[in-house]
Amino acid sequence: MKLKLFILLGLSVLLSCNSSKRTVVSAPDSSDNNPSGYWQQHVDYTMEIDFDVKTSQYKGKQTIVYTNNSPDTLDNVFYHLYFNAFQPGSEMDVRSRTIADPDARVKDRISKLRPNEIGYIKVNSLKQNGQPVSNETVGTVLEVKLNSPIKPGEKVTFDMEFDAQVPLQIRRSGRDNKEGVALSMTQWYPKLAEYDFEGWHADPYIGREFHGVWGDFNVKLTIDEDYVVGGTGYLQPGSEIKNGKKTLHYKAPNVHDFTWAADPDYIHDTMQVPDGPLLHFYYKNTLDDEKKGFWKELQPKTVELMQYFSEHIGKYPYEQYSVIQGGDGGMEYAMCTLITGNRSFGSLVGVTSHELAHTWFQFVLATNEAKHEWMDEGFTSYISSLAMNEVMSQNKVFPHENSYKGYVYLAKSGKEQPQSTHADRYEFNQAYGISAYSKGAVFLSQLGYIIGEENLRKTIKRYYKDYAFKHPVPNDIKRSAEKVSGLELDWYLTDWTQTTNTIDYGVKEIVENNNISSVTLERIGLMPMPIDLEVEFNDGTSQLFYIPLQIMRGEKPGTSPRTVLNDWAWAYPTYTFSINRPKSDIKSITIDPKGLMADINKDNNKL
Repeated sequence: MKLKLFILLGLSVLLSCNSSKRTVVSAPDSSDNNPSGYWQQHVDYTMEIDFDVKTSQYKGKQTIVYTNNSPDTLDNVFYHLYFNAFQPGSEMDVRSRTIADPDARVKDRISKLRPNEIGYIKVNSLKQNGQPVSNETVGTVLEVKLNSPIKPGEKVTFDMEFDAQVPLQIRRSGRDNKEGVALSMTQWYPKLAEYDFEGWHADPYIGREFHGVWGDFNVKLTIDEDYVVGGTGYLQPGSEIKNGKKTLHYKAPNVHDFTWAADPDYIHDTMQVPDGPLLHFYYKNTLDDEKKGFWKELQPKTVELMQYFSEHIGKYPYEQYSVIQGGDGGMEYAMCTLITGNRSFGSLVGVTSHELAHTWFQFVLATNEAKHEWMDEGFTSYISSLAMNEVMSQNKVFPHENSYKGYVYLAKSGKEQPQSTHADRYEFNQAYGISAYSKGAVFLSQLGYIIGEENLRKTIKRYYKDYAFKHPVPNDIKRSAEKVSGLELDWYLTDWTQTTNTIDYGVKEIVENNNISSVTLERIGLMPMPIDLEVEFNDGTSQLFYIPLQIMRGEKPGTSPRTVLNDWAWAYPTYTFSINRPKSDIKSITIDPKGLMADINKDNNKL
């Protein structure tokens, strides 16, 4: 999701054009690159939706087939009813009105919604294997007490009928957004909650993002015939038109969400990525000519972005991707993104770059965003900055500079919480945003400092290869990096993500004895790091030194001639080494000359 940090940054388918091909997407294989015993649940959705555009209400029939691949017997299941968040008095409403720095898009707007503007999903009936089953709606979660437990390896069928109303656009989902897009349909259907090795993840919808079960979606949508529809899934042939409404049939293989947007004024363009997916673009004809021109210019840039991410992370696994004007900023979904479209060209490409990158780090890898948001937002920010630097010819020497600045600001603010904090439990929205986006991006950039840039590139590809479609957790990115580099990295994952320990190293003093200079460095912060050091001499020459961190049990590869010194054990607050030249020859000594270490006080890094 695109976020404006406080200190830093700043289906719709025309029937004659859409693809009906069905990509074969490999399902997770518990025997491939994962510890023995790995498992994940599976759910297939069949839905029929009849939408009334005049009332923004719809009726739904849903059948899901749920496979319990866990070793556990399940006595309950849970559904997410996300639209219920958009009602006065909901947890999202109250949290927005009580947090110190509310999201400007929300504030107190939910509390002011009238009955015809709220969102809701009302479950009218629910059956387990044909028999009515007890259920209760509790805010944005449907609690279901099963008639009979679901045993390991068992499949069960749930049939549901529901009514729903689309809320006025406030956050992500809704109708009639600020740019006049009629329907941004995200988190719009009763969605089965995820159950994994940690248990159920039936989090209420308070503000943050999502976690879902992979499966195949088979969706029939009936809507007014003049609406152009786009989003997740491949349009099947044979759409029906009757009494001024059309029924569109979509299939989406192996996804964990299904999103669509619709508007009668959408322009629909397509562009083919060589040896890649067909790109779809949906934007309003009511945009001015300049903005519509930007949407045209965006299309070849999106081709380049798709190629960049496929090259540097892994191949995009589906046959289409859509960039759709809608929503409230920028948000990633299966096979598509919704973005606001009334932007400058640079902003349009930038938000597309970020949301497209989410396809790899969220919709294929699919970490639990409520618990490990930094793995999604941060990694996406890292790779999209690199992509923008290349695709837009920005020529930045250090594309991640703003991420480092954001993190250092947060670390010094007194408002930082560990990245292991649940996303809804941050005291400040600003702290969440910087921790997820900036500090998350620095995690990868700084990992390159620790293990070497080439090893980082290999790590990203290996991480994707090993954990695509497998809901990785923080330890998994660490293990990928360890396998690539041969270094021990538990210390890095622990300190960076589970504490607010900071990095602060300094050059303490230089003492000369018999024309030999003894240099003493000091560790001021609690977080350990290996040290790159550059000594510049008055004759114009320089020498690079590398001080391994003892608990890494190894050294990163050298990219240029350097002198490798003895290990620095973390518990020792100082470290002294010798240079066989008098102090008068030394012009400067600099810790981390490339600035890749997130040291919170650069002033003492040079003497």
